[in-house]
Amino acid sequence: MGGLNASPPFDALNATGGDMRVLLVEDDPMIGAAVQGALKDASYAADWVKNGRTALDTLDCQQYDLVLLDLGLPGMGGLELLHAVRGGGNPVPLLIITARDGLDDRIGGLDGGADDYLIKPFEMSELLARMRAVLRRKGGVAVPVLTNGVLSLDPATRAARLPDGDAVQLSNREFALLQALMVRPGAILSRGELEERIYGWGEEVESNAVDFLIHALRRKLGSAVIRNVRGVGWMVPKGR
Repeated sequence: MGGLNASPPFDALNATGGDMRVLLVEDDPMIGAAVQGALKDASYAADWVKNGRTALDTLDCQQYDLVLLDLGLPGMGGLELLHAVRGGGNPVPLLIITARDGLDDRIGGLDGGADDYLIKPFEMSELLARMRAVLRRKGGVAVPVLTNGVLSLDPATRAARLPDGDAVQLSNREFALLQALMVRPGAILSRGELEERIYGWGEEVESNAVDFLIHALRRKLGSAVIRNVRGVGWMVPKGR
């Protein structure tokens, strides 16, 4: 595939990302399609653009949790895009994925403001692990498990756990919705904000999807884990 090592098969269960929205900037159609598909399998809302100018315009109008950036782009190159993003004051976490393995390229990317640098070909499991690490560092979180003091959620296994309870495995979208709430316990997210974390461009938003997922999570974890704030949205309460 000219840069993505797809063997052994990608293990979505052990490489889950969660509620995050990712922008993939990659001009190779095979690599782009494969990475975007794997990101969606891992519960990311993944948008894909094929050149630097479109990426820059997209970042101006849409907020992302992380950018995956190829350097060898047509027109505006990856490093030029990186400099424009950082020069404009955008702190979005950014991970370079490229076939350029020279020391000067790596130094230039990291000094230019990238948070990590991964050489093609790579395993998707490693890319997803590096993404989780970058997101933890940017969020000031030293450990990968999210908690509100009562409920804990592990992004690496996509499992939730209540005190003195067994780990409860969640579906991709159940996990995506719960992590969106668990990132900031006590914060209220609207239906639109939750849908944005679950669906990428071009994906049809299923009717009452948020209500269905919240019902499923309450059935698995108890009715108190997610609270409805009437007319506003939903929240995970802060633990005592």
